[in-house]
Amino acid sequence: MFGATKGVGESAQLKADFTMLIVTMFWGSSYLFMKMGLESIQGFNLVALRFGIAFILAGIIFYKRFMRVDFRTIKYGFLLGTILFSAISVVTIGVKSTSASNAGFLFSLTVVFVPLLLAGLFREKLEKRIVFGVGFSIIGIALLTLNNGLTISSGDFLIILGALLYAVYIIVTDKVTKNLDSIMLGVLQLGFTGAWGLLFSSIFETPHLPASTESWVSILILGIICSAFGFIGQTVAQKYTTPTHTGLIFSLEPVFAALFAFIFAGEVLAERGYLGASLVLVGILISKIDFNKTLMRKKYSKTAEGSEA
Repeated sequence: MFGATKGVGESAQLKADFTMLIVTMFWGSSYLFMKMGLESIQGFNLVALRFGIAFILAGIIFYKRFMRVDFRTIKYGFLLGTILFSAISVVTIGVKSTSASNAGFLFSLTVVFVPLLLAGLFREKLEKRIVFGVGFSIIGIALLTLNNGLTISSGDFLIILGALLYAVYIIVTDKVTKNLDSIMLGVLQLGFTGAWGLLFSSIFETPHLPASTESWVSILILGIICSAFGFIGQTVAQKYTTPTHTGLIFSLEPVFAALFAFIFAGEVLAERGYLGASLVLVGILISKIDFNKTLMRKKYSKTAEGSEA
């Protein structure tokens, strides 16, 4: 997409960062479109249509790669598709009984859950910034979700569970994708996610096509823009930018979610909700930014400038 290899220059990274920003904006809009789609079809049915369309489109674009796919890629595509289906299904069902704004901020907790799971499952050291980030996020969640009876709605709980499952998906993706065709893996996982959605919809629902223009628009945007372009764009762009840049750009997803919900659905958080959302965002940023490395980089830069002078 960018015609350069990682580390070639600022131009390639700038294009990659811009692509990631567009992907993040589309993913921020997905909560609103999920709520729109759920007005006429059920959750598993929506997942089946969304990822089925994404798989067909991605398969057409990358059809030549199917000729070279091996069993290992199919196996891990099935694994990732299964985990992705679990996460997306929980979020899709949860967003029906909470606001799109809440869903965006709560699902962004994935950024905080990843290092916590790595610390618990693989004994990786938990840095102080992660602890602080978790602290801010927990306070933010309480302000954002708890009502006067100190209980959390089922929708908010499902979104948090979805964020945890998506964190598992990110970790497993990192562990199993070595020496594989990442694009083909991404295409296959879309197909398996859609297939799981169709199976569960056939068992627990009555699958059918959208009955209104609004529902069709939401499904097509979710399938083509939020899923096909989103997952493929992320896969390609990450070859040309840094994990730090990616993480920080993704931190804007809940901001886009709240913005789209305000513009198109008139959603407005209570004052306590805005404070909670801000604390969640601060917690995520603290978790992503390594202040020690930033300070060391600045110190080194000043030392280098002094020596040159």
